[in-house]
Formats: sequence, structure tokens, C-alpha cells
Amino acid sequence: MIKIAIDALGGDNGVDTTVKGSMLAIQEFKDIEIILYGDIDKINPLLTNKERISIVDTKVQVSMGEKDPVKAIRTLKDSSLVMALKAGKDKEVDAVVTAGPTQCVVVGAHLIVKKLPQMSRIALCPIMPNFDGNPRLLLDVGANVELRPEHINELALFASITAECALNIKNPKVGLLNIGSEPGKGREVDKETFILLSQNKNINFYGNVETFDIVDSPVDVMITDGFSGNMVMKTMEGTGKTMAKMLKQEIKSSLGGKIGYLFMRKNLARFAKRMDSKEVGGAMILGIGTPVVKAHGNSNDYAFKNAIKQVRNMVSNDLINKVTALLPSTEDKE
Repeated sequence: MIKIAIDALGGDNGVDTTVKGSMLAIQEFKDIEIILYGDIDKINPLLTNKERISIVDTKVQVSMGEKDPVKAIRTLKDSSLVMALKAGKDKEVDAVVTAGPTQCVVVGAHLIVKKLPQMSRIALCPIMPNFDGNPRLLLDVGANVELRPEHINELALFASITAECALNIKNPKVGLLNIGSEPGKGREVDKETFILLSQNKNINFYGNVETFDIVDSPVDVMITDGFSGNMVMKTMEGTGKTMAKMLKQEIKSSLGGKIGYLFMRKNLARFAKRMDSKEVGGAMILGIGTPVVKAHGNSNDYAFKNAIKQVRNMVSNDLINKVTALLPSTEDKE
């Protein structure tokens, strides 16, 4: 049985999402057991199904607007997020899912769960929608502002195995985000990283990938430093929201647009679903010793269930052991 800790108080909607999403997951997957960390008085009325679900009571929540993530993680030891992460660190559970504040989750993963001894850095890795309907991984998007070539090389291996274990992608292609597709492009760090990735026999390195290919990507894993990755991700999110507003504006601007919408609304709904990353789960913290998935803060119960599905796949496919078997030992690194 796979044990999954849930930060039941995390996210914009708290228990209304996390508890209902957990019940959906229990119904779909017969090999999981869920431990909800949260306010028992708020959780119990929502639990219409208590099969393979238990509660660890705490009233303390890490606020979604938390300004000092390090202080919050170090001082709010009885919060639902910290307790769930500690259960992951102590191997009381096999994985953790939270919709809590991103930076607090990243800091908590680093300070509590801790990175694998063979890893130099951790990374935040969301699942990105793609034109062909098959999701892609993008990392790092903010855990590190800067990464050295050897750090990116390690994370590329971790992400490659994650693509296989979490998304069932066979022999995933890894691409280095750059300003040109030809070898030799970019900053010195990009050129050095390109060489290391080319020499890494444990990944299927495709080469450089330009950002205009992000939503119609020729690779399954797109990797860069946290500064660049965060800018790419937020540019995509902002562009998507703005285009949706522009489309609504155009539809409402004329009678023809309103009539056309009546014929096109099913197509538009399918389009929105194809581009919705909530369909496949949340962002993963890579590089640590226990799988942690950060669901979207505004997740509904279906999206939160998919985040649980995602982390279940990581555990059932033995992600951590597969990664450690291919990483150099700490002695080799020294």
C-alpha cells in the first residue's frame, strides 16, 4: 500500500478541495492510503468515505500569502504543511501532496525532506501543456536563480527518469532551453551544459531548444536555470490569460461573434482542457529523497486528485531508487 501525506489545509480552497480530491483518489486507486494533516473538525463533515483515509489533527496553516518562507517553515512546526513534509522525511509516508504556497513548499522540501546525497541542487518542475496533448516537463522554474552546468546535468537525469515514472514517457528526449538550436549558442554556462548533457549516457539528449517551441515542443523535458525557467513559465501563463481575455472581448464585440460562439463553444471548451495543466497534476520538487508534488493553489477536487495520481505513479514506479542507481556516489563526486 502506498501511503501519501496530504497537506489538507493548503491552497486557496483548503479542505473543500483537498478532502474531496483525496476521496476521488481513494475511489480510483485501490493501492493508496491517505493521511490528511489538518483540522479534524473541518475535515470530518466532508468525509463521506473514510476507507483508507486517516486524519492527523492540526489547526495551523501556512498562509498562501506568507512573505517569509524560511521563517514559516522553521517556526510553524505544527502546521499541516510542515507535519506532512516531516512525515515524508521520516519515511512514515511514501510521498507528499500540497497546494500550499510555492516558495514555502520549496523551502520545506529543502530544509525538511532534504535533497538526496548525490544531488547538488533541487528544482521546481511543473508539467506544461503541449500542442499534441502530451504534457512536458519544464525545470527549473524558481528553486534556484543560478545553476552550474553540473547541477543542470544532475537535474536532467532526475527529470528524465521522472518523465518515465510520472508520465509514462518511454526514453524521454531532453532539451536545453537556449537562444538558438545550434551547438555553441548561448552563455558560457549554456555551452558547458550542452557538452555535459551530450556526454551523459543516461539521458536521451536532443540538443538546444528555442523558447518559441515551448508549446509545440520536440522534447519531453525542457531544462534551464531557475531564473530563465521562471520567466518562460510566467510568460506562458500571462500570454494564455491575456489571449483568453482578448478572445472573450472579440466574441462579445459583435452579434456575429456571439452567434459563432454558440457553434464553437464545445470546441473552445476542448481547447481549454488541452491547455490546462491541472489535467495532469502539479509541479514536482526534484532532487529530494521523497516525492513531493505541489498542486496548483486554486486547484479544484479533480485537479487535486490528479496531483495525487501523479505522486502515486512516481512511487509505484520506484522513482527515487531508479535515480539513485544512476547517479554517481557521493565518493565519486568528491
